Amino acid sequence: MCFGRLNFNKLKASKKFKIKTIRRKKTFHRVKIKLTTITMKKYLLSFAIVLAAVFSAKAQFSLGAKAGVNFSKINADNVNESSVTGYQVGAFARFGSSLYLQPELYLGSSGGKFDFNNNNSTVTTNGKVTFTTLNLPLLLGKGFGGDNLNFRVMAGPVYSYVLDKNQSFSDNVSGAYNDFGAYNKSTLGFQAGAGIDVGHITADFRYEGGLTKINQNFGQRQNLWALSVGFKFF
Repeated sequence: MCFGRLNFNKLKASKKFKIKTIRRKKTFHRVKIKLTTITMKKYLLSFAIVLAAVFSAKAQFSLGAKAGVNFSKINADNVNESSVTGYQVGAFARFGSSLYLQPELYLGSSGGKFDFNNNNSTVTTNGKVTFTTLNLPLLLGKGFGGDNLNFRVMAGPVYSYVLDKNQSFSDNVSGAYNDFGAYNKSTLGFQAGAGIDVGHITADFRYEGGLTKINQNFGQRQNLWALSVGFKFF
């Protein structure tokens, strides 16, 4: 009798254990489903936020053309420099409104004039160099205003690649300046300035400085002031 009761108790305990295990598995499965649902909702919410950001960015996108004039000079050691007048013409895009990112691509000309005479001599020892460059600024800006009237400030790096070079030096320039015209094909600089938008018309006034030297000889580094006017197509 005792042996039978013992087997019966074991069987009963085994059934209870199986029932508890099944219940635990069901509970775990429900929790897993809930966690999966919550995770999916988070992914969907994140995806919706990303889509909203993309459509918002598209709504604040503008594209335009620009042209302007610049006054550039190449600073050099132990040489008197003066500026030359150049041009800019190209396109720009703008992403954002109050805080915006503005990449540009434009063709430009720049350069400088030099006077190598340090002894007040009457002998002509001058030179001039001009570059035709392809320029790619990437500017971060802040606007203060609305769609019809907006004041802006901006700054950022600019990469310039020399497409063509025209240089001339007088015959009296001594041999010590033979490497003066050995200019690099590309430079990296920075731009900073301010602008205004009136409807679709935009105008910028900027300073550009050289982060890298355009020629290591005599420490030549280019800088310029630029004034441009543009039109936003949309």
